[in-house]
Amino acid sequence: MSNDITLVLGATGKSGRRVAARLRLHGTQVRAASRSSATRFDWSDPGGWGPALQGVTAAYVVAPPVPGPVHEFVAQATAAGVRHLVLLSGRGADTWGDSTFGLDMRSAEDAVRGSALEWTVLRASNFNQNFTEDIFHAPLVAGELALPAGAVPDPFIDVEDVADAVAAVLAQPGRHAGRIHELTGSRALTFAEAVELISRASGLPISYTEVSPAEYATALVEEGWGVQDAHHVAEMFVLMQRGLMREPTDGIATVLGRAPRIFEDYVVRAAAAGAWRP
Repeated sequence: MSNDITLVLGATGKSGRRVAARLRLHGTQVRAASRSSATRFDWSDPGGWGPALQGVTAAYVVAPPVPGPVHEFVAQATAAGVRHLVLLSGRGADTWGDSTFGLDMRSAEDAVRGSALEWTVLRASNFNQNFTEDIFHAPLVAGELALPAGAVPDPFIDVEDVADAVAAVLAQPGRHAGRIHELTGSRALTFAEAVELISRASGLPISYTEVSPAEYATALVEEGWGVQDAHHVAEMFVLMQRGLMREPTDGIATVLGRAPRIFEDYVVRAAAAGAWRP
């Protein structure tokens, strides 16, 4: 086992906890950090980052929800002797233009790509697991997912593939230094098609309904979301309607040498586990 330590930020999140498990399995010393981990890390408290960075040689970074903090993180990481950074960002971030969506991820990319450290950026499409572990799950359990997604498909990616890619890049940082990998699933599906597959596999009457971005933002606020956060999520769908992120890429094959997991495999696993049962 190497004495090098890899810092995994967002270690209790969808990707972070999976990345940490993979690294540990392969003998990497992992320092798992989040607001609720033994090693505490809070993006709003730069003065408390020192213990998380001490002795670290590589770090996996998930962009915080606001622009700016990653610039300070990169400065502290450099001073602490960190050599490698792997950043999770969003698919096609440099094509988002004047959209207000993703300013946090674009700021994080600027910080990482502008650093003197060895870096890799992994830009991922919407995770399959958003249907089971995030914003789309509760509506599906209730029987209806209402979104402003339209007919433009999205090449959803399994977060297990993302975690595999992160672990592979951290294992061979030199091979991926200075590279941006766009990670997607093998084919694009509309949200209506995805919900139909979930309904069929689960045997539950789940439907998809089209709403406007304004209606969706209003619904999120009524569910308890902050106004700014609700409009941010709605803006993602406005951006998706431009069609700039609809085509699958070969990013997973480039990094892992294999095809991505297919959406149906994810749906079957989740349905068998009872993910959408009321």
